[in-house]
Amino acid sequence: MQPAILDEAAFARLANAAWGLSQRYWRLVVIAMLLLLHVAVFRGVADPWARGLLLAHLGLLLLWQPFLRAEQRVSPTQGFALSLVAMLVMLYLSWWVLALWVVVIAGLVGGKVYQHDTPWQRRCYLVVLAYLLALLAIAVLPEIAPRREIDAEIRAAAEYTLPLAFVLIALFPAEAERVESAQMIDFFYSVFLMLLLMVVILGSFTWMTLTGGGYLHALTATVLMTGAAILLIALSWNPRGGGGLGVFFARYLFSIGLPVERWLQLLAELSQIEARPSHFLEEAVGALCTLPSVAGVAWHAGERRGERGARTPQAVEFVNDELALTIYSRYRLGPALQWHLRLLGQLLGEFYVAKLREEKLREASYLQAVHETGARTTHDIKNLLQSLNVLCSLAGEETREPAQLSALLRRQLPAVAQRLAQTLERLQRPVAADEGDIDAAAWWDSLARQYQGEKVVFAPAPAPGAARLPRALFESVADNLLRNALAKRTADAGIEVRAALQASPQVRFRVCDSGAAVPEGLAGDLLQAPVHSERGLGIGLYQAARQADAAGFQLVLESNREGEVCFTLEGKIQGSTPADTMRP
Repeated sequence: MQPAILDEAAFARLANAAWGLSQRYWRLVVIAMLLLLHVAVFRGVADPWARGLLLAHLGLLLLWQPFLRAEQRVSPTQGFALSLVAMLVMLYLSWWVLALWVVVIAGLVGGKVYQHDTPWQRRCYLVVLAYLLALLAIAVLPEIAPRREIDAEIRAAAEYTLPLAFVLIALFPAEAERVESAQMIDFFYSVFLMLLLMVVILGSFTWMTLTGGGYLHALTATVLMTGAAILLIALSWNPRGGGGLGVFFARYLFSIGLPVERWLQLLAELSQIEARPSHFLEEAVGALCTLPSVAGVAWHAGERRGERGARTPQAVEFVNDELALTIYSRYRLGPALQWHLRLLGQLLGEFYVAKLREEKLREASYLQAVHETGARTTHDIKNLLQSLNVLCSLAGEETREPAQLSALLRRQLPAVAQRLAQTLERLQRPVAADEGDIDAAAWWDSLARQYQGEKVVFAPAPAPGAARLPRALFESVADNLLRNALAKRTADAGIEVRAALQASPQVRFRVCDSGAAVPEGLAGDLLQAPVHSERGLGIGLYQAARQADAAGFQLVLESNREGEVCFTLEGKIQGSTPADTMRP
């Protein structure tokens, strides 16, 4: 067994080497192939040497052919076809068989003419095509025409003149065939060219039979009429004004007789009205089963499985990270229908993945709303706890008169209770909502009473009716800014805290303290992201800045230097009236 294996391997290497040489010297292969065909044609089908020359011509054709590579094994079907052609050449060689063979070679060469980017290769194949057409018209067709009317002088001149094409091919600049170009051939163009040649041949013989004219006259008339018909078809296929037969043909190819447009429209409508991915997938698959060529669909998405319709041996599968889809066709799958069904599966898969992402975005948005609401609520509760601690410390002072303490508690406790109720209500519905507006003067008086015992210097209140402020925003920002400023007093009791409200020409709320400046490394991230805090959560100013942006305001660090640290909340309020500007 081992020598046989070695012989087979050596034969494979020899075949690869022969194919490599044929690709490197492809012009010589083409010249030799055409030369053998030329000699066999002019010797005639009755000459025994012509049959041997045609067999050698067939071998060279196998080296040049654009269908199989040398490293590929010949299948039994291909071997049977080659053997059949060889037997036909040896046993039943005739001028009709020779004419058909030249037409086939001309179709193969014509299919390769426009598949080359290199100009000299394209010119070489154009010369080969011109030679084959001349050989067919001068040497082959007159032998099978109703009347043989080619003079012996013309035939003899063609026998010695046509080989000049081989010399011309040999003189062209050498350009090696690309590896991938060996299998490049326009199948439809080749078939079209072969059919066109058959029309010219049979049309010429029909013209000669019906009119009794000569061969050259019939051939010329048939070629002119065929050319005129092709020109007319080309003009109607793609006219200058647009439209034409090409548009209808392309529409037919892309629709393939299927009502895909209705399914795509249903898919788009489902993506708008159906929010749940599982229900969307079931509805889309049900609509897909209504297409004429679809017998059934099976899918597997996560832990969900389903199947609609019936299973058939003709199946097309589509798989991505989220969906495995199998479409069963009613008909035998050709390349166009297989590509079509695969495209439908890919569209459904992309829509399903989009619905899953949409669902994840909704969940992420809800969780983000819960997180932001919880963070804001936690900060508000911390501020309320600080307010209660201040009231408790004031109540514990023995020097304060009972009447003054009672009045302070009557003013502060209802406000604390109201803010706590609002905080708990916000926690129950974690969605941004408008909590109403309040008059700027009334809010300013309420804020001043709230921080009455904490030594905060408040500027005079603006005139009543000057503007209306978004209550939730200004209460949250004021608590954050004032509590942060008052927290500096734990290290330095001499720090002064000032607050001012400007109501015209735009609303501007300002809180300043005379403490230390914010560190350089912290100032850039203070209002842009959560920061580290030793006394709090580090998210109060970040949440306040985001809340201000959502309401159309801007919270900025206006001044940051030793003894002068100021935060400002500013923005425009529709319907505000002029009022005096208040400064601390």
